[in-house]
Amino acid sequence: MKLVFIHGMPGVGKLTVARELGRQTGFPVFHNHLVVDMLTPVFEFGGQAFVEMRETVWIEVMTRAANERLPGLIFTFAPERTVRPQFIGQLVEDVEDLGGHVCFVDLICPEQVMEGRLGNEDRLKFDKLSSAKRYRELRDMGTFVFPPLPDSGLHIDTSKLSPDDSAQRIIQHFGLPKRTA
Repeated sequence: MKLVFIHGMPGVGKLTVARELGRQTGFPVFHNHLVVDMLTPVFEFGGQAFVEMRETVWIEVMTRAANERLPGLIFTFAPERTVRPQFIGQLVEDVEDLGGHVCFVDLICPEQVMEGRLGNEDRLKFDKLSSAKRYRELRDMGTFVFPPLPDSGLHIDTSKLSPDDSAQRIIQHFGLPKRTA
């Protein structure tokens, strides 16, 4: 299984690119906010129970997909300090132990563009960060400080490429299959 691990700051376009990549490859999209939104009604965001449950569910879904021999899965991830640093290494180890491969995709764009996207209506469907002011507060508090993720050499500026072009670049870089029907 190819686990396409799309990461970047809030508002960079992770879910938009993931959905387009899913459309082009047929790979399902496992959007990180599905788990976040499931847990926050019960557990405080960032609390020990939340952190442990979130990572357990993330890893369980991705390793189960690898174990079930899905050809691919797309995951979106926003690095931030409530994620334990060992999560990434554990995920890679678990997926590779099952014969899979994790394909890291770094999405970037200028901060001004990112902040402009935070208020988009589609972000409100999930409990996503939707305020540039709140983003700046969190950034200044160090919320988005996270150890570097593995570098596949693929860095996509979503202010310069459309979601379609971004997906095509990912497919080409990792040799992913294109959906035929």
